[in-house]
Amino acid sequence: MITAVVLIATEPNKIPEAAQAIAELDRVSEVYSVAGDCDLIALVRVSQHEELADVIADRISKVPGVASTETYIAFRTYSRHDLEAAFSLGLDD
Repeated sequence: MITAVVLIATEPNKIPEAAQAIAELDRVSEVYSVAGDCDLIALVRVSQHEELADVIADRISKVPGVASTETYIAFRTYSRHDLEAAFSLGLDD
């Protein structure tokens, strides 16, 4: 599974509508409204790299109100559980 983190800038008055439309797209697992340099962050999960162009360039970028996107492709996923295991000394409680 390939995960992409997509930072999305929108027209200010279109944030809720754009977020809802993006969240309804196939292969988009989550959309967050955020503070900072972008307005929304979407997590996109696909099985092949070629699918990223379909989801991001052909769908997300064409949602009304979306001004621009910036995409980061994840190499590895770390969760709290994974980090606890990595730093565990193997001692029982």
